Amino acid sequence: MAFSTATTSHFGLYNTSNETFTTTTTTSAFASSSSLKPFKIPSLRPLIWPWEKVKMGPLSVSPMGFGTWAWGNQLLWGYQESMDSELQSTFNLAVENGINLFDTADSYGTGRLVGQSERLLGKFIREFNGKKQQNDVVIATKFAAYPWRLTPGQFVNACQMSLDRMQIEQIGIGQLHWSTANYAPLQEMALWDGLVAMYDKGLVRAVGVSNYGPKQLVKIHAYLKSRGVPLCSAQVQFSLLSLGDDQMEVREICDSLGIRLIAYSPLGLGMLTGKYTPSKLPSGPRGLLFRQILPGLQPLLSSLQEIAQRRNKTIPQVAINWCICKGTIPIPGVKTVKQAEENLGALGWRLSSNEVLQLECAAQESPRKMIQNIFQTR
Repeated sequence: MAFSTATTSHFGLYNTSNETFTTTTTTSAFASSSSLKPFKIPSLRPLIWPWEKVKMGPLSVSPMGFGTWAWGNQLLWGYQESMDSELQSTFNLAVENGINLFDTADSYGTGRLVGQSERLLGKFIREFNGKKQQNDVVIATKFAAYPWRLTPGQFVNACQMSLDRMQIEQIGIGQLHWSTANYAPLQEMALWDGLVAMYDKGLVRAVGVSNYGPKQLVKIHAYLKSRGVPLCSAQVQFSLLSLGDDQMEVREICDSLGIRLIAYSPLGLGMLTGKYTPSKLPSGPRGLLFRQILPGLQPLLSSLQEIAQRRNKTIPQVAINWCICKGTIPIPGVKTVKQAEENLGALGWRLSSNEVLQLECAAQESPRKMIQNIFQTR
Protein backbone atom coordinates (compact mmCIF):
# COMPACT_ATOMS: atom_id res chain seq x y z
CA MET A 1 0.00 0.00 0.00
CA ALA A 2 1.38 3.40 -0.94
CA PHE A 3 1.66 6.34 1.44
CA SER A 4 2.65 9.95 0.85
CA THR A 5 6.18 11.09 1.58
CA ALA A 6 4.91 13.23 4.45
CA THR A 7 3.38 10.20 6.12
CA THR A 8 6.35 7.94 5.52
CA SER A 9 8.73 10.36 7.25
CA HIS A 10 7.27 9.43 10.63
CA PHE A 11 5.44 6.21 9.69
CA GLY A 12 8.85 4.55 9.26
CA LEU A 13 7.83 0.91 9.42
CA TYR A 14 10.79 -0.46 7.51
CA ASN A 15 13.37 2.30 7.79
CA THR A 16 15.86 1.46 10.52
CA SER A 17 18.75 3.60 9.33
CA ASN A 18 18.36 6.06 12.21
CA GLU A 19 17.70 3.55 14.95
CA THR A 20 20.06 2.24 17.61
CA PHE A 21 18.98 -1.04 19.14
CA THR A 22 21.09 -0.98 22.26
CA THR A 23 20.48 -2.75 25.53
CA THR A 24 23.60 -1.44 27.26
CA THR A 25 23.03 -1.23 30.99
CA THR A 26 24.96 1.88 31.90
CA THR A 27 24.24 4.17 34.83
CA SER A 28 21.98 7.05 33.84
CA ALA A 29 22.14 10.59 35.10
CA PHE A 30 18.38 10.54 35.27
CA ALA A 31 18.50 8.18 38.26
CA SER A 32 20.71 10.44 40.35
CA SER A 33 18.03 12.76 41.72
CA SER A 34 17.48 12.13 45.42
CA SER A 35 13.79 13.06 45.04
CA LEU A 36 13.13 10.09 42.81
CA LYS A 37 12.65 6.45 43.68
CA PRO A 38 15.54 4.25 42.53
CA PHE A 39 14.99 2.55 39.18
CA LYS A 40 16.39 -0.68 37.90
CA ILE A 41 17.92 -0.39 34.44
CA PRO A 42 15.09 -1.78 32.29
CA SER A 43 15.50 -5.21 30.78
CA LEU A 44 14.19 -4.79 27.23
CA ARG A 45 12.32 -7.42 25.26
CA PRO A 46 13.51 -8.76 21.89
CA LEU A 47 12.98 -6.49 18.93
CA ILE A 48 9.62 -7.04 17.21
CA TRP A 49 9.13 -6.15 13.58
CA PRO A 50 5.71 -5.07 12.36
CA TRP A 51 5.11 -8.10 10.15
CA GLU A 52 5.89 -10.56 12.94
CA LYS A 53 3.33 -11.97 15.35
CA VAL A 54 3.49 -12.82 19.04
CA LYS A 55 1.77 -15.70 20.82
CA MET A 56 -1.28 -15.06 22.96
CA GLY A 57 -2.45 -18.43 24.17
CA PRO A 58 -3.42 -20.41 21.04
CA LEU A 59 -3.50 -17.24 18.93
CA SER A 60 -0.90 -15.36 16.89
CA VAL A 61 -1.46 -11.62 17.13
CA SER A 62 0.27 -8.44 16.07
CA PRO A 63 2.59 -6.81 18.64
CA MET A 64 0.12 -3.93 18.80
CA GLY A 65 -3.65 -4.02 18.46
CA PHE A 66 -6.20 -1.27 17.95
CA GLY A 67 -8.95 -0.34 20.39
CA THR A 68 -12.47 0.54 19.25
CA TRP A 69 -13.97 2.18 22.34
CA ALA A 70 -14.71 5.32 20.31
CA TRP A 71 -16.71 3.44 17.65
CA GLY A 72 -20.24 4.27 18.72
CA ASN A 73 -19.41 6.43 21.75
CA GLN A 74 -20.98 9.86 21.32
CA LEU A 75 -20.38 11.12 24.86
CA LEU A 76 -16.61 10.82 25.18
CA TRP A 77 -15.48 10.54 21.57
CA GLY A 78 -18.11 12.38 19.53
CA TYR A 79 -19.02 9.44 17.32
CA GLN A 80 -21.44 10.04 14.42
CA GLU A 81 -22.63 7.41 11.98
CA SER A 82 -21.23 9.56 9.17
CA MET A 83 -17.77 8.50 10.46
CA ASP A 84 -18.30 4.86 9.50
CA SER A 85 -16.64 5.18 6.10
CA GLU A 86 -13.48 6.63 7.68
CA LEU A 87 -13.55 3.94 10.34
CA GLN A 88 -13.73 1.25 7.65
CA SER A 89 -10.76 2.79 5.82
CA THR A 90 -8.91 2.85 9.14
CA PHE A 91 -9.65 -0.83 9.73
CA ASN A 92 -8.56 -1.74 6.19
CA LEU A 93 -5.28 0.18 6.55
CA ALA A 94 -4.52 -1.58 9.82
CA VAL A 95 -5.16 -5.08 8.48
CA GLU A 96 -3.22 -4.40 5.27
CA ASN A 97 -0.23 -3.44 7.43
CA GLY A 98 -0.22 -6.50 9.67
CA ILE A 99 -2.50 -5.50 12.55
CA ASN A 100 -4.86 -8.36 13.32
CA LEU A 101 -5.87 -7.71 16.95
CA PHE A 102 -8.93 -5.52 17.54
CA ASP A 103 -10.33 -4.93 21.02
CA THR A 104 -13.99 -4.14 21.60
CA ALA A 105 -16.80 -4.76 24.12
CA ASP A 106 -20.50 -5.49 24.17
CA SER A 107 -21.01 -2.26 26.13
CA TYR A 108 -19.17 0.00 23.65
CA GLY A 109 -21.56 2.56 22.23
CA THR A 110 -23.93 5.03 23.88
CA GLY A 111 -27.71 4.97 24.06
CA ARG A 112 -29.27 3.25 21.06
CA LEU A 113 -25.74 2.64 19.75
CA VAL A 114 -24.75 0.16 22.47
CA GLY A 115 -22.93 -2.67 20.69
CA GLN A 116 -22.12 -0.47 17.68
CA SER A 117 -18.39 -1.15 17.96
CA GLU A 118 -18.98 -4.90 17.61
CA ARG A 119 -21.42 -4.41 14.72
CA LEU A 120 -18.95 -2.23 12.82
CA LEU A 121 -16.06 -4.65 13.37
CA GLY A 122 -18.11 -7.54 12.03
CA LYS A 123 -19.17 -5.51 8.99
CA PHE A 124 -15.61 -4.37 8.24
CA ILE A 125 -14.29 -7.93 8.45
CA ARG A 126 -16.97 -9.25 6.08
CA GLU A 127 -16.32 -6.50 3.55
CA PHE A 128 -12.52 -6.65 3.68
CA ASN A 129 -10.98 -7.64 0.36
CA GLY A 130 -8.49 -10.36 1.26
CA LYS A 131 -9.55 -13.78 2.48
CA LYS A 132 -6.36 -14.78 4.32
CA GLN A 133 -6.05 -11.50 6.20
CA GLN A 134 -9.78 -11.61 6.87
CA ASN A 135 -9.43 -15.03 8.50
CA ASP A 136 -6.43 -13.90 10.55
CA VAL A 137 -8.30 -11.11 12.33
CA VAL A 138 -8.57 -11.71 16.09
CA ILE A 139 -11.43 -9.97 17.85
CA ALA A 140 -11.01 -9.61 21.60
CA THR A 141 -14.35 -8.56 23.00
CA LYS A 142 -15.30 -7.90 26.60
CA PHE A 143 -18.54 -8.94 28.27
CA ALA A 144 -19.86 -6.50 30.86
CA ALA A 145 -20.47 -7.77 34.39
CA TYR A 146 -23.93 -6.21 34.45
CA PRO A 147 -25.86 -6.82 37.71
CA TRP A 148 -28.52 -8.80 35.82
CA ARG A 149 -25.94 -11.29 34.53
CA LEU A 150 -26.12 -13.54 37.56
CA THR A 151 -25.67 -17.02 36.13
CA PRO A 152 -23.14 -18.74 33.84
CA GLY A 153 -25.91 -19.23 31.28
CA GLN A 154 -26.64 -15.51 31.15
CA PHE A 155 -22.95 -14.81 30.52
CA VAL A 156 -22.91 -17.39 27.72
CA ASN A 157 -25.98 -15.67 26.26
CA ALA A 158 -24.05 -12.39 26.27
CA CYS A 159 -21.32 -14.08 24.26
CA GLN A 160 -23.87 -15.42 21.78
CA MET A 161 -25.35 -11.94 21.37
CA SER A 162 -21.90 -10.57 20.53
CA LEU A 163 -21.44 -13.32 17.95
CA ASP A 164 -24.80 -12.40 16.43
CA ARG A 165 -23.94 -8.69 16.32
CA MET A 166 -20.64 -9.37 14.57
CA GLN A 167 -22.09 -12.18 12.44
CA ILE A 168 -19.12 -14.44 13.11
CA GLU A 169 -18.94 -18.04 14.29
CA GLN A 170 -16.24 -17.75 16.94
CA ILE A 171 -14.67 -14.95 18.98
CA GLY A 172 -10.90 -14.83 19.31
CA ILE A 173 -10.72 -13.82 22.98
CA GLY A 174 -13.75 -13.60 25.25
CA GLN A 175 -12.93 -11.33 28.18
CA LEU A 176 -14.63 -10.55 31.48
CA HIS A 177 -14.79 -6.73 31.35
CA TRP A 178 -14.34 -6.22 35.07
CA SER A 179 -14.38 -8.07 38.35
CA THR A 180 -17.34 -7.88 40.74
CA ALA A 181 -15.24 -9.12 43.66
CA ASN A 182 -15.37 -5.71 45.40
CA TYR A 183 -19.16 -5.55 45.54
CA ALA A 184 -20.72 -8.87 44.43
CA PRO A 185 -18.37 -11.79 45.10
CA LEU A 186 -21.04 -14.44 44.47
CA GLN A 187 -21.70 -13.03 41.01
CA GLU A 188 -17.97 -13.21 40.33
CA MET A 189 -17.96 -17.00 40.56
CA ALA A 190 -20.92 -17.26 38.18
CA LEU A 191 -19.09 -15.09 35.66
CA TRP A 192 -15.97 -17.24 35.92
CA ASP A 193 -18.10 -20.31 35.25
CA GLY A 194 -19.59 -18.44 32.29
CA LEU A 195 -16.10 -17.98 30.83
CA VAL A 196 -15.50 -21.71 31.25
CA ALA A 197 -18.79 -22.56 29.56
CA MET A 198 -18.26 -20.32 26.52
CA TYR A 199 -14.78 -21.80 26.11
CA ASP A 200 -16.03 -25.38 26.43
CA LYS A 201 -18.80 -24.70 23.92
CA GLY A 202 -16.26 -23.40 21.39
CA LEU A 203 -17.81 -19.93 21.26
CA VAL A 204 -14.39 -18.39 21.99
CA ARG A 205 -10.90 -19.59 21.15
CA ALA A 206 -9.44 -18.19 24.35
CA VAL A 207 -10.50 -16.29 27.47
CA GLY A 208 -9.10 -13.21 29.18
CA VAL A 209 -9.87 -10.64 31.85
CA SER A 210 -9.85 -6.87 32.10
CA ASN A 211 -9.32 -4.52 35.06
CA TYR A 212 -8.09 -7.32 37.33
CA GLY A 213 -5.56 -6.46 40.01
CA PRO A 214 -2.79 -8.81 41.10
CA LYS A 215 -4.69 -10.73 43.80
CA GLN A 216 -7.80 -11.42 41.74
CA LEU A 217 -5.68 -12.25 38.70
CA VAL A 218 -3.89 -15.01 40.58
CA LYS A 219 -7.22 -16.35 41.86
CA ILE A 220 -8.97 -16.51 38.50
CA HIS A 221 -5.90 -18.01 36.82
CA ALA A 222 -5.87 -20.82 39.39
CA TYR A 223 -9.61 -21.39 39.11
CA LEU A 224 -9.66 -21.51 35.33
CA LYS A 225 -6.64 -23.82 35.34
CA SER A 226 -8.50 -26.19 37.68
CA ARG A 227 -11.31 -26.27 35.12
CA GLY A 228 -8.93 -26.96 32.24
CA VAL A 229 -9.21 -23.46 30.75
CA PRO A 230 -6.00 -21.44 30.19
CA LEU A 231 -6.13 -17.71 30.94
CA CYS A 232 -4.85 -16.13 27.77
CA SER A 233 -4.70 -12.40 28.53
CA ALA A 234 -5.13 -9.70 31.16
CA GLN A 235 -5.98 -6.16 30.18
CA VAL A 236 -5.13 -3.17 32.39
CA GLN A 237 -4.69 0.56 32.04
CA PHE A 238 -0.96 0.78 31.34
CA SER A 239 0.99 3.81 30.16
CA LEU A 240 3.57 6.33 31.29
CA LEU A 241 0.66 7.94 33.17
CA SER A 242 -0.41 4.63 34.76
CA LEU A 243 2.85 3.28 36.08
CA GLY A 244 1.85 2.27 39.60
CA ASP A 245 2.75 -0.64 41.83
CA ASP A 246 -0.35 -2.59 40.79
CA GLN A 247 0.53 -2.34 37.10
CA MET A 248 4.05 -3.53 37.73
CA GLU A 249 2.86 -6.39 39.93
CA VAL A 250 0.28 -7.47 37.33
CA ARG A 251 2.99 -7.43 34.69
CA GLU A 252 5.24 -9.64 36.81
CA ILE A 253 2.39 -12.09 37.47
CA CYS A 254 1.57 -12.24 33.77
CA ASP A 255 5.21 -12.96 32.95
CA SER A 256 5.41 -15.75 35.53
CA LEU A 257 2.09 -17.39 34.55
CA GLY A 258 2.37 -17.06 30.78
CA ILE A 259 -0.47 -14.52 30.48
CA ARG A 260 -0.25 -11.79 27.83
CA LEU A 261 -0.62 -8.29 29.25
CA ILE A 262 -2.73 -5.97 27.07
CA ALA A 263 -2.19 -2.25 27.70
CA TYR A 264 -5.29 -0.16 27.22
CA SER A 265 -5.17 3.66 27.11
CA PRO A 266 -1.43 3.61 26.26
CA LEU A 267 -1.72 7.30 25.31
CA GLY A 268 -3.58 8.31 28.47
CA LEU A 269 -6.84 9.11 26.63
CA GLY A 270 -4.82 11.48 24.43
CA MET A 271 -2.74 13.27 27.07
CA LEU A 272 0.42 11.59 25.76
CA THR A 273 -0.09 12.72 22.16
CA GLY A 274 1.36 16.21 22.62
CA LYS A 275 -1.76 17.66 21.00
CA TYR A 276 -3.21 19.20 24.15
CA THR A 277 -2.11 21.86 26.63
CA PRO A 278 -3.74 23.41 29.72
CA SER A 279 -5.08 26.12 27.39
CA LYS A 280 -6.06 23.70 24.61
CA LEU A 281 -8.29 20.97 26.00
CA PRO A 282 -10.63 18.45 24.38
CA SER A 283 -14.35 18.99 24.72
CA GLY A 284 -16.58 16.96 27.01
CA PRO A 285 -15.63 14.95 30.13
CA ARG A 286 -12.05 14.40 28.93
CA GLY A 287 -11.43 18.14 29.19
CA LEU A 288 -12.22 18.09 32.92
CA LEU A 289 -9.71 15.29 33.50
CA PHE A 290 -7.05 16.87 31.30
CA ARG A 291 -7.36 20.17 33.19
CA GLN A 292 -6.33 18.39 36.39
CA ILE A 293 -3.38 16.41 35.01
CA LEU A 294 -1.85 18.26 32.06
CA PRO A 295 -0.29 21.17 34.03
CA GLY A 296 2.07 18.74 35.75
CA LEU A 297 3.04 16.72 32.65
CA GLN A 298 5.67 19.05 31.23
CA PRO A 299 8.70 16.95 32.33
CA LEU A 300 7.24 13.84 30.70
CA LEU A 301 6.02 15.57 27.55
CA SER A 302 9.41 17.29 27.16
CA SER A 303 11.22 13.95 27.41
CA LEU A 304 8.83 12.38 24.89
CA GLN A 305 9.38 15.29 22.52
CA GLU A 306 13.18 15.13 22.89
CA ILE A 307 13.32 11.41 22.10
CA ALA A 308 10.80 11.77 19.26
CA GLN A 309 12.87 14.47 17.58
CA ARG A 310 16.10 12.51 17.99
CA ARG A 311 14.56 9.39 16.43
CA ASN A 312 12.48 11.14 13.77
CA LYS A 313 9.32 9.81 15.40
CA THR A 314 6.25 11.39 16.94
CA ILE A 315 5.32 11.68 20.61
CA PRO A 316 2.54 9.04 20.39
CA GLN A 317 4.90 6.62 18.63
CA VAL A 318 7.43 6.96 21.45
CA ALA A 319 4.77 6.52 24.16
CA ILE A 320 3.37 3.39 22.49
CA ASN A 321 6.86 1.97 21.89
CA TRP A 322 7.56 2.35 25.61
CA CYS A 323 4.58 0.05 26.30
CA ILE A 324 5.99 -2.52 23.88
CA CYS A 325 9.41 -2.28 25.55
CA LYS A 326 7.70 -3.16 28.85
CA GLY A 327 6.45 -6.42 27.33
CA THR A 328 2.81 -5.42 26.79
CA ILE A 329 0.58 -5.45 23.72
CA PRO A 330 -0.73 -1.87 23.53
CA ILE A 331 -4.14 -1.21 22.00
CA PRO A 332 -4.33 2.52 21.22
CA GLY A 333 -7.72 3.69 20.07
CA VAL A 334 -8.12 4.76 16.45
CA LYS A 335 -10.81 6.77 14.69
CA THR A 336 -9.04 7.99 11.55
CA VAL A 337 -6.63 6.80 8.88
CA LYS A 338 -4.16 9.45 10.05
CA GLN A 339 -4.18 8.07 13.59
CA ALA A 340 -3.70 4.52 12.34
CA GLU A 341 -0.78 5.55 10.13
CA GLU A 342 0.88 7.33 13.03
CA ASN A 343 0.34 4.49 15.50
CA LEU A 344 1.79 1.97 13.03
CA GLY A 345 5.01 3.97 13.22
CA ALA A 346 5.44 2.74 16.80
CA LEU A 347 6.47 -0.66 15.39
CA GLY A 348 9.72 -1.82 13.82
CA TRP A 349 12.13 -0.09 16.21
CA ARG A 350 12.85 0.02 19.92
CA LEU A 351 13.76 2.55 22.56
CA SER A 352 17.11 2.02 24.23
CA SER A 353 17.24 1.06 27.91
CA ASN A 354 18.43 4.56 28.81
CA GLU A 355 15.55 6.14 26.90
CA VAL A 356 13.07 3.91 28.74
CA LEU A 357 14.66 4.98 32.02
CA GLN A 358 14.56 8.66 31.04
CA LEU A 359 10.83 8.44 30.32
CA GLU A 360 10.05 6.63 33.57
CA CYS A 361 11.98 9.17 35.63
CA ALA A 362 10.17 11.99 33.87
CA ALA A 363 6.84 10.26 34.51
CA GLN A 364 7.66 10.00 38.19
CA GLU A 365 8.18 13.76 38.33
CA SER A 366 4.56 14.32 37.32
CA PRO A 367 2.53 15.33 40.40
CA ARG A 368 -0.70 13.77 39.08
CA LYS A 369 -1.32 10.36 37.60
CA MET A 370 -4.11 8.97 35.47
CA ILE A 371 -7.31 8.24 37.38
CA GLN A 372 -7.70 4.47 37.58
CA ASN A 373 -10.77 2.58 36.43
CA ILE A 374 -13.34 2.44 39.23
CA PHE A 375 -13.79 -1.30 38.58
CA GLN A 376 -10.07 -2.07 38.96
CA THR A 377 -9.60 -4.61 41.75
CA ARG A 378 -6.64 -5.52 43.91
